[in-house]
Amino acid sequence: MTRQTRLNLMAATFACAVAIPCAASAQDRPNILLVVADDLGFSDTGPYGGEISTPTIDALAEQGTLFTDFHASVSCSPTRSMLMSGNDNHVAGLGQMAEILAPNQVGQPGYEGHLNDRVASMAEVLRDAGYKTYMAGKWHLGHEKGSLPHDRGFDETLTLLVGGASHWNDRLGINPGDDPAEYAMNGEFLEELPADFFSSRSYTDHLMDLIRSGRDDDRPFFGYLAFTAPHDPVHAPEPWHSMYRGVYDEGYEVLERQRWESARTLGILPEDADLAPMAPIVERWDELSDDRKAAEARAMEIYAGMVTNMDYHLGRMLDFLTDIGEIDNTLIIFLSDNGANPWFSSDYPGATEPEFADQFDNSLGNIGHPGSNVAYGSGWAGASSGPLDRFKMTVGEGGMRVPLIIAGPGISSGERTDAFAYVWDILPTVMELTGATYPADKEQPRGRSMMPLLTGDTDALYGEDELVGGEMGEGKWMRQGAFKAVTIPAPYGDGNWRLFNVETDPGEANDLSAEMPDLLSELRAAYDAYAEEVGVIPAEQ
Repeated sequence: MTRQTRLNLMAATFACAVAIPCAASAQDRPNILLVVADDLGFSDTGPYGGEISTPTIDALAEQGTLFTDFHASVSCSPTRSMLMSGNDNHVAGLGQMAEILAPNQVGQPGYEGHLNDRVASMAEVLRDAGYKTYMAGKWHLGHEKGSLPHDRGFDETLTLLVGGASHWNDRLGINPGDDPAEYAMNGEFLEELPADFFSSRSYTDHLMDLIRSGRDDDRPFFGYLAFTAPHDPVHAPEPWHSMYRGVYDEGYEVLERQRWESARTLGILPEDADLAPMAPIVERWDELSDDRKAAEARAMEIYAGMVTNMDYHLGRMLDFLTDIGEIDNTLIIFLSDNGANPWFSSDYPGATEPEFADQFDNSLGNIGHPGSNVAYGSGWAGASSGPLDRFKMTVGEGGMRVPLIIAGPGISSGERTDAFAYVWDILPTVMELTGATYPADKEQPRGRSMMPLLTGDTDALYGEDELVGGEMGEGKWMRQGAFKAVTIPAPYGDGNWRLFNVETDPGEANDLSAEMPDLLSELRAAYDAYAEEVGVIPAEQ
């Protein structure tokens, strides 16, 4: 059976699941497949205007509901803490990433650096509701005994514990503090990985094996497939390594404009929306040397190959669920944990120290192969954001507004919603679908179920007057309806508060603070109240 035939079958199966109970299992509580891409930019996939080939994600969008105004935090672990807990990252223990905690934040409530005990995890909630719970991929919510995923509700796991690492079996880290990278299986640390390990394939294989081995148990399953793609270093096997050769030779400014135009054509943003301004740290493409252009274009080629490779393995997972008769009773949630990463490999703490850096071969011919450690940098990250402003590590829309597609039984098919939603809304949605309840002795979720959006019963999850805000790394934002007050500190911004209508201007190109000073003042005051409520601790340098 060809890949396209598989995709067509998957589409037909989803349509059946949405319209009528196709099989007895469709009347039971659904399985949950949670799929998280790592540092995937807003416009990197086909449904969001990207040129990268993503047929599986395209099919999911056609058979489910696609969100165009869904938000996460600005970096990996804070988002994952909210995803798992349904709460704010400052409540859940990741007020700042553990790797970059300031001295005055270390050990403070909400800054434990791991998913804390004030909250329950999605796995704990679903396990208590009678689900089998499996995970394969990136955890990044604690890498000591007691805070491993096996300690937080997952029955069986294969996990990368740190923020990023080589995608091959060599366990090379992206900075000296995480080298060699830590992995664990079922709560026990691993000293080595299989010789043929490659992250996207191996995580998919492992999760399929876990689901297959549990089939004699008729309980539904929760499977968390946490890809580390396309997080740097950019690595891809053939044929994905070379399939985009030459595609990006014109540079990131050209690609950003192409994706902006494509998003307008698709209706992802208004036709009259302005192109986002270039971030202040990005160098003009025409000012780069020929060697820099060649290396950066190659890095983007490999990045695109990683995305297509990830999509391929997601397709294998859906093929597998079809083969075992579970696709019609599986809710599939696909999202990215934040925007695209603007860092070059040399930006990581300690990464330029000779003892660490000298172990890599980052020559042009080796980029993407084992032994290389290359990140594609701020220019391509801006292009990955497409029509949005900036990228990961910032509270610009490009750092926070991320892809979300939800498909499966009971979900409207082929729909798109422009309603604002937040990553903490996913757990309440899963709880409503599964009948699970949150432990009464824990901090209750702040999010709300998205089911009214997913069934078409409403076109808004939050009212026009409701306030939602956040903070990470001194970046601050507060949203009310269409309006967003935001401050982005150096080096990605100047630290001044600005005001945007992010429904009409998602590129945050037109500052309204001079026109609407009273609203900006109100939103800044709302941010201050939020920060006090959740316990934000500003870093002291």
